[in-house]
Amino acid sequence: MKKLSLSLVTAAAVAGLSIGAAKADLLIAVVGPITGQYASFGEQMKRGAEQAVKDINAKGGVMGQKLRLVVGDDACDPKQAVAVAKKLVSQKVVFVAGHFCSGSSIPASKVYTSGRILQISPASTNPKLTDEGGPNVFRVCGRDDQQGVVAGELLATKFKGKKIAFLHDKTAYGKGLMEETLANYKKKGGKPAMLEAYTAGEKDYTALVSKMKAAGVDVFYLGGYHTEGALMIRQAHEMNYKPQLVSGDALVTDEFWKIAGNAGEGTLMTFSPDPRKNAAAAPVVAEFKKQNYEPEGYTLYTYGAVQAWAQAVDQAKSTDLAKVVGVLRSKQFDTVLGKIGFDKKGDVTAPGYVWYVWNGGKYDYAK
Repeated sequence: MKKLSLSLVTAAAVAGLSIGAAKADLLIAVVGPITGQYASFGEQMKRGAEQAVKDINAKGGVMGQKLRLVVGDDACDPKQAVAVAKKLVSQKVVFVAGHFCSGSSIPASKVYTSGRILQISPASTNPKLTDEGGPNVFRVCGRDDQQGVVAGELLATKFKGKKIAFLHDKTAYGKGLMEETLANYKKKGGKPAMLEAYTAGEKDYTALVSKMKAAGVDVFYLGGYHTEGALMIRQAHEMNYKPQLVSGDALVTDEFWKIAGNAGEGTLMTFSPDPRKNAAAAPVVAEFKKQNYEPEGYTLYTYGAVQAWAQAVDQAKSTDLAKVVGVLRSKQFDTVLGKIGFDKKGDVTAPGYVWYVWNGGKYDYAK
């Protein structure tokens, strides 16, 4: 695939329509890393959006109009994200569920703001997205300054007296999450043993792992994604070094265990409460399982983003941006995530972060 082949693949099967469908259809999009090393998250988002569109259309659509979905691939690359966003503006998309990586969502949001397109990210947690974004920018996930409070407190209490290294991958998400966690760790009296940046996408992190081992690091906090975290902990175990890995929401994918193997046992991570356990999500979860698909991670967050937008449009009786934004900021919505609303910045007013642990190839709430 060419770098800027936008992969704006029309999910025609979802709505039973083709590109040349009637103008009365409402065109919406989901954008994430459909290709690249974080494609497992793009798949979660794509499946969530497709199922939401299918279920909404089965109930008559939005304002009596059917939804038509396009899928945009940003590969978690900021430049590609901007190119995709510009393409969606030219296609007159009325809503975007995306992006995944904060480093993609933030620059793309500026395009959506100027193009007057509503954006709800299911996954981008960097505070800058909504702190600096336009009135059209929302998210149904939490923020890193919330996640960092939870992580920093645990590191300072559960691992008091241990040598803790703080690592980040230099991305908007990874560096931002690590900085928030480190700041809160220090507020609780913690003193980091090591602070290191690494380059995402490499295959060999033994030099970094060896440095931690030599320094006697007991715990390392990873501000980054599952691929690199899994490689680091696996390579550590291969060196007969078994530190505790602690990280954030980017480890909520089975891909982590596929790479880490048994070395991933006991890995701790922060993530929002699992929507699969919500009673309101049960029928949707059951439908996914009929398809032999486990709606983990951001699948239901993307589904919920589409739900919130659809309900807001129905209540506004219009896709006009100002009217829909007014409803989003003033009402609550029944979604697979539970009953949610949004504050004046566009952040979701829902429960924050809890701890999960990897155990036997699965992750669940830590006890």
